[in-house]
Amino acid sequence: MGLWPGWVQPWQVPFGDAVDAAPKYVVSSSLTDVDWNAELLDGDLVTRIRDLKEQPGRGLFVGGVTLPAALARAGLIDEYALLVHPVLAGHGPRLAAGLADHLTLSLVQRDVFRSGVTALRYRPTDPGGDDT
Repeated sequence: MGLWPGWVQPWQVPFGDAVDAAPKYVVSSSLTDVDWNAELLDGDLVTRIRDLKEQPGRGLFVGGVTLPAALARAGLIDEYALLVHPVLAGHGPRLAAGLADHLTLSLVQRDVFRSGVTALRYRPTDPGGDDT
């Protein structure tokens, strides 16, 4: 178990330990060095992500707006996990900004929490109708 600040509750430690131990990949146009169990991805992003997807494991998880949009344009996202919070923001980046075409998605799972947050999982479907 790592050393955690005093404000960290005991129930949060397993999650923190898991995040700490997980390998991380950073995509940046300005960084030259990374830490926290991370590797800076350089070269062709599409090729690097395809290589990572071929490795054994539970998959890659991506956050943000710019990187997921680039990966979606390249057809590299197998599943979308979205958390919808009951808050409306009138500004900020849009999730699908930069996509040239629309994506048709199929709902895989939906969970609604007491907080009002809804977790949604979608998979891209074949526009021709064959989403097997």
